[in-house]
Amino acid sequence: MYLSRIPLNPARAGTRRFLTSPQVTHAAVMSSFAPTDDTGDHPPVGEGRVLWRIDRAENNIHLYVVSPTRPDFTHIIEQAGWPTTSTWATRDYRDLLDDLAAGQRWHFRLTANPVRAAMDRVVNDPTVRGRATGLDSDGQLQWLQRKATDHGFELGQCVSGDGKEPDVIITDRRSVSFQRHSHAVSLSTATFEGTLQVTDPQRLRAALVGGIGRAKGYGCGLITLAPA
Repeated sequence: MYLSRIPLNPARAGTRRFLTSPQVTHAAVMSSFAPTDDTGDHPPVGEGRVLWRIDRAENNIHLYVVSPTRPDFTHIIEQAGWPTTSTWATRDYRDLLDDLAAGQRWHFRLTANPVRAAMDRVVNDPTVRGRATGLDSDGQLQWLQRKATDHGFELGQCVSGDGKEPDVIITDRRSVSFQRHSHAVSLSTATFEGTLQVTDPQRLRAALVGGIGRAKGYGCGLITLAPA
C-alpha cells in the first residue's frame, strides 16, 4: 500500500474542476495507474482499494491518495499542479499499517459522507432501505462514533464544562452536486479532525486501506493518521 500527497495550484483551471466535480477527480486519480488488463481499465490490484481526499487550508490544497500499487501523477501535476517546480510525494504505507497496536493514540483526519438510510415507509419492510439522507452536525458526530466502534478505534475524550466529550471537531461541511454521465449526483460531506485510540489494530488497518462509509469513489472515506 502507498500513501501519496499531491500539491494542487489553486490558480489552475484543473484544480477548480477537481474541487467542483468529484467525478473529474475520480477519473484523474484512477488514470494514475497503468492498465492491468486487456480492456484498458485501471483497477490496481492488491490489498485495499484506491481512496482519495482533497484537503484545503487557505491557499494550500493537497490531494491525498491511498492505493495498492505505486501511482504516477504526472498528468495531475500538468493539469492542476506546479509542473516546473513541484511534483508529488509517495511513501510506502506498510510500516505504519504493520506498527498499529492496541492502546496507541493518533491524531486523525477523515472526510466522509455521513448519511442515514431512511426505511421505506410505503413498503413498510425493515429490509428495504430508502434513499440516504444527510445529517446535521450532531448527527454527523454520532455517525462517526458508531463507525469508530465498527472500525477498531474509539474517539479521544476531552474535558469540558459539562464533563467529558469526544475530542473531535467538524472542520468543514459541504454539499456538492455534479454530473456522473447523464445523472446528477448530490453529496453531503463532513471533515472530522481529532484524536483516537486504537482498540482493534486489524479493523483499523482495514479502514485505512478500505475506507469508512459511502461515496469512496468521490473523495470520501479516507482516514489518515498522524502522531498525537
